[in-house]
Amino acid sequence: MPRHLLILGGTTEARALAAALTGTAQAGTPQAGPSPAGPPAGTPPLRVTSSLAGRVAAPRLPAGEVRIGGFGGPDGLAAWLRAEAVDAVVDATHPFAAVMSGNAAVAAAAAGVPLLVLRRPGWAPVAGDRWHRVASLGAAAAALPALGRRVFLTTGRQGIGAFAHLDGLHFVARSVDPPEPPMPASTDVLLDRGPFTLDGERALLRAHRIDVVVTKDSGGAATAPKLTAARELGLPVVVVDRPPLPAGVPVAASVPAAVDWLAQHLGRAAVPDAGPQ
Repeated sequence: MPRHLLILGGTTEARALAAALTGTAQAGTPQAGPSPAGPPAGTPPLRVTSSLAGRVAAPRLPAGEVRIGGFGGPDGLAAWLRAEAVDAVVDATHPFAAVMSGNAAVAAAAAGVPLLVLRRPGWAPVAGDRWHRVASLGAAAAALPALGRRVFLTTGRQGIGAFAHLDGLHFVARSVDPPEPPMPASTDVLLDRGPFTLDGERALLRAHRIDVVVTKDSGGAATAPKLTAARELGLPVVVVDRPPLPAGVPVAASVPAAVDWLAQHLGRAAVPDAGPQ
């Protein structure tokens, strides 16, 4: 039987890892689940299952097998790991998915399954940036009135409620799916999905007369253009810091590093694409 890897999350890194380990393009068509007849002849030595939370209406599906929906907390995840004979777990969820990361750490320890966190590096300010780092969305909301009146909000649809009480400000909120109430009384919603370009971000900030940007420190190059555009226009940026990771869990900052970790824990024969970092 092939070794079984569970990848948690629908991030860019999660899809890239699934593609690398299955030898397919990220746009490949995944299976809905394992074949009931068992693995066919020539089955590769690694079975890759990606788990998506199901919070996006039309997610970009990774290569390999895919399951959508929650596990029912850490106990449910631990039971799934045992039932599906999972040999390793990679937590490649969003850097702000603190509950899922905590559940994964508890479940993996209970099931005796090795766990790796795959996280892109966070952003670092450069000369000219006017960043205001805060610890939470609530702190970001408290900082806004002193920084600007027209806010570009890129914290995702689930975080917009933290700003609902700020009636004196106008918000331009960008998200993949429409946000649900509560939300600020004066809000324009932009439904869009990255990656975004620097020219596009410049044009957006100018067209909406934005004077302050709010973002989570999700990291990665795909969302960095808004920070560059804000710096060029001299705009303040409120950056919400990431929650801490579970203690004692190893972390990889790139897909090649994750592949190398998997090769060490599952064996080189099961991870044939493993190579130098």
